[in-house]
Amino acid sequence: VQLQASGGGLVQAGGSLRLSCVASKNIFSINYMGWYRQSPGKQRESVAGITKGADTNYADSVKGRFTISRDIGVNTLYLRMNSLKPEDTAVYYCHARDYLDSVASDYWGQGTQVTVSS
Repeated sequence: VQLQASGGGLVQAGGSLRLSCVASKNIFSINYMGWYRQSPGKQRESVAGITKGADTNYADSVKGRFTISRDIGVNTLYLRMNSLKPEDTAVYYCHARDYLDSVASDYWGQGTQVTVSS
């Protein structure tokens, strides 16, 4: 699975951005997709995820502000980010976990920079 993320940029605190991640295969068949982020000097952390059955989960730090969604028709995963804070500044990565013969494989997009100014 190839993933192409886009939509990052520079925004003021309180602003919004929408990240997109286009997959090379039908995302309806992918078991799990999500967004991670990594700031300088910090470990990569999970931001939000969505299962094949459309169940979603969020990091406590983004609950109520971020929304993960998908459009199966265009094989695209989204992350709508509202009320952005400077601490949301990071490189955001799209992730997919797929299974073949019960063996899990993880796939990553190239990352998109989100910078929130105070």
